[in-house]
Amino acid sequence: MTASGPPVLVTGLPRSGTSWVGKMLTASGHLVYVNEPLNPQRPPGRSPGVLAASVSHRFQYICADAETPWLEAFSGTVALRYRWLAEIRRNRRPGDLARMAKYGTAFGVGSLRGRRALLDDPFALLSAAWFAERLGCQVIVLVRDPVSFVASWHRLGWNVDFGELLGQPLLVRDHPCVERLRPLDSHDPLAKAAALWSVARQVTRAMAVRTPGIRVVSFEELASAPQDGFRDLYDWCGLPWTTRTARRIDAACTARRSRRGGFAWTGLSKTAFRPMDSREALDAYRRRLTPAQIARVEALAALPPTWV
Repeated sequence: MTASGPPVLVTGLPRSGTSWVGKMLTASGHLVYVNEPLNPQRPPGRSPGVLAASVSHRFQYICADAETPWLEAFSGTVALRYRWLAEIRRNRRPGDLARMAKYGTAFGVGSLRGRRALLDDPFALLSAAWFAERLGCQVIVLVRDPVSFVASWHRLGWNVDFGELLGQPLLVRDHPCVERLRPLDSHDPLAKAAALWSVARQVTRAMAVRTPGIRVVSFEELASAPQDGFRDLYDWCGLPWTTRTARRIDAACTARRSRRGGFAWTGLSKTAFRPMDSREALDAYRRRLTPAQIARVEALAALPPTWV
C-alpha cells in the first residue's frame, strides 16, 4: 500500500518536542523522516544530499522575496530526490558515508513506494508560512509551556545569539516583534530564552491566523494524552491509524526515563528523540528552576490564560 499527499513539516522552538512528534508520525510507515535540514550544525545539517543549499543563520528566514535557492532545494527534498554526488563531494568521513547510505536509501525506497517527506526542523519555525504556501506542506507547530521550555534550555546551558535573527532584515520586516530582542542583556540567558519564547509565540500566532495548513499543537496536551492526540494528528495528516501504530506510540510514550542527563544526539540521523514517559515529562523541568526563577520566566513571557 502506498501513501500520497503533501509533505509534512514538524517545527517549533528547539526542546519543544519536534523529534518526538516526528518519530511518532513516521511510525505510520507512510512518511520518510528528514531531520533538521536547516540546522547549520554538521551533522545533522550541512548535507547537500538532503538539501542543496547552504544555511547561513540559525532560524534561517525564508519568504517569497528571498526564496532563491530555497525553493528549488526544498522542492527536491520533499520530492525525496537524494543528491548522491553533491554529498560525496562534501562529506566523506565514515560516519558521513553511513548517513549518506541511510538517507539515500530512505529517499529512494520512499519515492518508489509513494511515501511523503516529513521534515523535523525547529530551525524552520520562523519560515513555517513559506513551507505551507510555497511547498504545500502540512505544518505542525509545537508550543511548550514557557517555564518548561526555559528550564530545559537552562539545564542544558543553552544560549541564543539574537544577532542570528536581527541580522535578517526580511525577518524583522515581516515580524517586527523580533526587534524586542535587540536591547536584551546578552549575559542573562534565562531572560533571553524567555524572550525568544515570547517572540516565537507571537510569530506563530500571526502565521497560524493568516496561513492555511498550519496547525498549532500544545506539547503539554499531546504529552498528557498521546494516544488521543496522535490519532487526531494522524487524521489531520491523512495517515492511517492502525493497531500496530497505536502499539508503537504507546511503547514510545510510556517508557521509563533514561538516567543519563543532558542532551545527546542519537542515531545516524542525529535526532534527540528517545522513548520516554510523556506524562512524567510534563512538569519535570519545572522542578529545575527555583520559585523565583519560575515567577520571573512567567513575567518575562507574559503568558496569557490561553494562547494556543
